[in-house]
Amino acid sequence: MNLKPFLYIILTSVLLLACNSSESEFTRSIEDFNFDWKFHLGDVKNGQSITLTDTNWEEIRLPHDWSVTQEFSQEETAGATGFLPGGIGWYRKTFTVPSSTKDKLTWIEFDGVYSNSEVWINGHYLGKHPYGYTPFTYELTKYLNYDQPNQIAVKVDRSAYIDSRWYPGSGIYRNVKLVTKSKVHIPQWGVFVSTPKVSEKKATVAITSTIANQSSEKQKAIVRTVIYNQDIKITSIQNKIDIEPNASVPQLQEITIQNPNIWDIETPNMYRLVSEIIVNDVVVDRSETPFGIRSIAFDKDKGFFLNGKNTLIKGVCLHHDGGLVGSAVPKGVWKRRLKALKEAGCNAIRTAHNPPSEEFLDLCDQMGFLVQDEAFDEWNNPKDKRHNYNQKEASPLTKGYTEHFTEWSARDIKSMVLRDRNHPSIIMWSIGNEIEWTYPRYMSATGYWGKNRVGDVSYYWDEPLLSIDQIKENFNTEGQGKFNLANTAKQLSKWVKEEDTTRFVTANITIPSVSNFSGYADALDIVGLSYRQSVYDYVHRNYPEKTFLGTENWAKYHEWKQVLDKEFIAGMFLWTGINYMGESRAWPIRGSSSGLLDFAGFKKPAFHMFKTLWSDEPHIYITTQLIDQSPYVWDSSKQQLVEKESNWAAHQKWGWHNVNEHWNYKKEQEIAVEVYTNQPQVTLFLDGKSLGTQKLEDQNDHILKWLVPYSDGKLTAKALGGSVESSIQTAAKFEQVAIHTDKQYLSTDGYDVAHVTIQLEDINGNPIHNNDREVVFYIEGDTRVLGVDNGGREVIEKYQTNHVRTLKGKALLILQSNTRASTIKIKATCDTIESNTIEIEVKKL
Repeated sequence: MNLKPFLYIILTSVLLLACNSSESEFTRSIEDFNFDWKFHLGDVKNGQSITLTDTNWEEIRLPHDWSVTQEFSQEETAGATGFLPGGIGWYRKTFTVPSSTKDKLTWIEFDGVYSNSEVWINGHYLGKHPYGYTPFTYELTKYLNYDQPNQIAVKVDRSAYIDSRWYPGSGIYRNVKLVTKSKVHIPQWGVFVSTPKVSEKKATVAITSTIANQSSEKQKAIVRTVIYNQDIKITSIQNKIDIEPNASVPQLQEITIQNPNIWDIETPNMYRLVSEIIVNDVVVDRSETPFGIRSIAFDKDKGFFLNGKNTLIKGVCLHHDGGLVGSAVPKGVWKRRLKALKEAGCNAIRTAHNPPSEEFLDLCDQMGFLVQDEAFDEWNNPKDKRHNYNQKEASPLTKGYTEHFTEWSARDIKSMVLRDRNHPSIIMWSIGNEIEWTYPRYMSATGYWGKNRVGDVSYYWDEPLLSIDQIKENFNTEGQGKFNLANTAKQLSKWVKEEDTTRFVTANITIPSVSNFSGYADALDIVGLSYRQSVYDYVHRNYPEKTFLGTENWAKYHEWKQVLDKEFIAGMFLWTGINYMGESRAWPIRGSSSGLLDFAGFKKPAFHMFKTLWSDEPHIYITTQLIDQSPYVWDSSKQQLVEKESNWAAHQKWGWHNVNEHWNYKKEQEIAVEVYTNQPQVTLFLDGKSLGTQKLEDQNDHILKWLVPYSDGKLTAKALGGSVESSIQTAAKFEQVAIHTDKQYLSTDGYDVAHVTIQLEDINGNPIHNNDREVVFYIEGDTRVLGVDNGGREVIEKYQTNHVRTLKGKALLILQSNTRASTIKIKATCDTIESNTIEIEVKKL
């Protein structure tokens, strides 16, 4: 019996119809095409041949990232891409289609394949798609065998394994669908919904529907649109159209909704739009489009407005990997991570530096995140993947998207916009990230590249050291090179606005003193500034007609304070929300630890700091460190801890400074205690004895600090009035393994995931954060082990195993459901100590 979840959706649900039409026996089918694939790592001669024997190939399900399943290594890998290999891989799938669909159209939709993919159907070549982050489609109709086996073959070429500055993964790492429609139909991405007028009393919903007629005869049709809110019909509209053979026509409709449920970051209300095409009183096609009703606006002096309300953008940048799952990230893994970011008060995501998956944006809609959807990290000129610099001579191993940008950029950026433009979460389209430093005139015009400066300004100076006239003179005397950055930016912006004018175009610029007069910034609605809080006043003063936003910032308080102090800056995006693989320059470091969450999605000290800045929920968190390893020294004249004079560099680095989350030291050692809080006054206690009270308003870095001679006990930080407190306790020797799961039940859909976490504890249940050990997981039942992790950056053991060394006493196991009902039993052992056994039921949900 074939137990795969064969999702074959026939969209023929009974609706309250607005005219006398009958249901066709077939409107449209969308088959989940992720199951029953075969995979071979390595090149295969004639891998597309229908006579090729693939019985020995690995059986897999999609999404699939072959790189993350390999060993970490320094051989044929690079730190830039996470010390995991690339290569060439082949995918094949055999399937059948019924003869009843012979007069229909069938195509295959890939949401993302990394990278340089080529596709065949029954030996016929369909085409190539170089970019790994944009969706693409091939029509299969004329090559299909009906009621007979068909074979799809995909070759993925990532032999240039240093093709990125971060970990990209390899393979068909996003969802695939097989779609069958009538010849009169709505094409892929053929419905565009916008809300040009929004108030609490009513909203105007504008719908542009494209209707295609791929039959040989002229068709008279009715376009009917029905809007639902939580499966309750709200309203509908219909229009008659005539469509010539082999043509398509747009149909414009407007609907007014009274007392709308508005989409907001706090209440992300979603509607559902059902579009129907009716020919001869028969519904021949139907599509569904989720959408939200909201308004967005930027003001160059006042910032960002969501639904008319001035709203600070509390954003993070995110790369697309999910830690141990690589780039093939299950929806449940993203949901856990986004939920944690939401808890910190984060309300916005920048998809650095590429379009995300469709599933990711669905979650952002549902969870209430604002999104800056980004297209490219490189344009015509390549970046040095190893050192984050401009690449003068590309090696075959570092060839990336710049090889294809001129030919493919229009198609790719339009695909991004067309696929994503119905997501209410998206408020901006970004056409590029830090592009200037690959163009010679931009880099050299300021004269200050390097020398403890980034681009045109030192980290703390208020403005560039050269005048605008001097910078202009330098810019005009330098050789332009083969490509003109400003012209390319204008072309990209034009392509975006051909598909969507309801949102703003931005880019993350890193040399604003040049970009603002060179024509580059003129292509943008919002000028994004990368690590440039020091020039906020400078750019606003010299370019008052432009709107500015922090689009990449250090996770430091002084960065956020600039947003609070300067009304014209709408917010910022931290680098980064979550640790990510790649962008490493030293073995055995697998990635960047700049996130608020670590590689396993565990909360870091920086998470708690920003929760105190971004969330109104009362919060206190304690960290500790030996005084000589901290950023502080004791100032006896002030009777307080002050920053070391040489510590200015700590405020410029990515990531948080080194602190501990335990209270286990040697007696009388001097410990710097840091307390992160949003409460006005906090008292620190050791075993109930007060160590003094501090006021938040007295701290210029938003951190309360005490110098404490260590002794065993319980350290407690308590807000004035006792509204909230936080404690850390000296942990005794290791005695217990606590085990928890975030899911008691999993669906038999083959996608659902459970996160199982363990924590080492003493006999009293106090967590042990300073003593790490090897832990082994024992799993029974029908499940897929995706892997283990401890969240650390110096972990280079293979993920797909059942054992891992803890970090801060913690570790993570991720399990994924299969398609049969089962009871999964999990326990963990460390040395001779066992955890209790937990159970997860896998069943139809």
